[in-house]
Amino acid sequence: MTNLFKKFRIESLFFRSFFVLIVLVLACIVWTSYNISSKALVKNTSHYQQQLMDELNNEISTRLTMIEQISLSTSRDNELIRLLWNSQDEFDRHQKADNVQNAMANLTYSIPLIQGIDLYMERPFLKEENSYIQFWDIKDLNRQGWDKYLDKNDFAWTGEHDIPSLQGDVPVLSFGRKILFNNTFLGVVVIHVKAKEIRSLLSGRSSGSNRIMTDSNGQEFLEIGETWKQLEVSQWVNMKTEQSGYVHIRGNSKMEDSLLVYSKLANSNWTLVEMTPWNQITASSIHLAEVIGIIGVAAVLLLLLLTLYLSRQFTKPIHMLVTAMSSYSIGGKSLELPGDYQNEFGYLFAGYRKQNERIEELYLSLQRRYEQQRKAEIEALQANINPHFLYNMLDQLNWMAIDAGHGELSQILELMGRMFRIGLSNGDSFITIESELEHIECYLEIQQLRWGDGLNYFIDVPRDVMDLYIPKLTLQPFVENSIVHGFNTRQFGYVHIQMNRKDNSLQIIIDDDGIGLQQVVENKKKRHTGGYGIRNVRERIAGYFHEIYGVELSEREEGGTRVEIFLPLLTEPPINEY
Repeated sequence: MTNLFKKFRIESLFFRSFFVLIVLVLACIVWTSYNISSKALVKNTSHYQQQLMDELNNEISTRLTMIEQISLSTSRDNELIRLLWNSQDEFDRHQKADNVQNAMANLTYSIPLIQGIDLYMERPFLKEENSYIQFWDIKDLNRQGWDKYLDKNDFAWTGEHDIPSLQGDVPVLSFGRKILFNNTFLGVVVIHVKAKEIRSLLSGRSSGSNRIMTDSNGQEFLEIGETWKQLEVSQWVNMKTEQSGYVHIRGNSKMEDSLLVYSKLANSNWTLVEMTPWNQITASSIHLAEVIGIIGVAAVLLLLLLTLYLSRQFTKPIHMLVTAMSSYSIGGKSLELPGDYQNEFGYLFAGYRKQNERIEELYLSLQRRYEQQRKAEIEALQANINPHFLYNMLDQLNWMAIDAGHGELSQILELMGRMFRIGLSNGDSFITIESELEHIECYLEIQQLRWGDGLNYFIDVPRDVMDLYIPKLTLQPFVENSIVHGFNTRQFGYVHIQMNRKDNSLQIIIDDDGIGLQQVVENKKKRHTGGYGIRNVRERIAGYFHEIYGVELSEREEGGTRVEIFLPLLTEPPINEY
């Protein structure tokens, strides 16, 4: 894909970039204002509605719980139980029936919420049509649908339905309870609650609300306003929880895209749900976004005019500089740039003039530097040849010593050749521990040829660390320091090398039984050998791994020196290897 800044003119890109940037900023401001304000409105609306719904739920639950308590006390009334027991004559039954009817009528008159009471029993009495108190045959339970409600429960609520009354059909909610005596089923008492009263409580003080009342199973009992008929409340609200909350239901129509606020109180079987169209909540946010958009469009037009003017002022000196640069040639005549600019373009023009002056000087010195570079490359190639030449010469000397019968000299030359081969390592800065140990063993064998039985050493390295990598020539300076300085005034010595894994690090310990650190310092004043190799190892470790790892030297209690080297566990050479 072509880079637009490489293809089009700066003036055009400057103008278009500002236009796109301002439009994007405006769009982000409009969207952010709408998003933030709508979220705040939804939060405040849901909080207010949730508090209101909790109050309504508490009030409705109190009323319905009162109906449940009335049905419980009615079902346990002694007069009612004696009436249903059927152990008296017909005269007593009629007398008890009148008493029961009067008691139920008193409940109906004293509690405005109750529309009427039905009693299902065997051998019911004749009833007045449309009376508030009705006696029904117990066989009518199945016909009127109470069997499915009371099949596995002793009491149950039914949804909204109509019953006849003196004023015509009246919508009610009904609560039925079985009448039991000594575990014997005697009948059912049903209390009809005026749906109008519950609906009035459900609407509260607000008008035009869309609310639904459901039981714990999500069965709809009442609804007010315009609700989504296809809404399954249990799909959005967990009826098993005892918490209130809200959820955004997304859809296509006005009612489908709504804010659903629900109230579920503790120790209550009722859930109140209120639905508010989303566009009704966010109407003010949309209006705010429109106002910001209009203001932004006007600002964009003004900024575009300003941008056009500024872009021309910026591009004019750039065009002059480009023209001067395109016509420049070494040794030729340069285009004169204006000198009245005192801003950044003035600095740019002055820098361009100085640059032309230096170009002439740099051009003259280019050939000289080129020759110097070629000479340095040749010297670097020669430096690479010398170590290989020395290794090859050692190999030739080894064969000459073998031919001359000098076995000990031949062995020394062979060991030195192996040491040079490992030291070269194809230019690698890191080698395996196995190669490092081979190098130090070659050095120790050479020293044993000099010391004889006076020098003993032991290398204790587990097999699982042999393939790890360390900086090459790490051990040799410390072993050399032990032999040259630690055993300098003695005819015997012992060196112990061991390696272990410790806390995700490689621990290398080099012990000797020499004269110790203090004596080594005194000897160094007399002898100018050693020291550089140890410092070189320290600096290389610090350069590779910073301050996390390093070298520690200490005196051994039993005499001699201990060197502890801590390195990382490297399964392969570092990428940034020198």
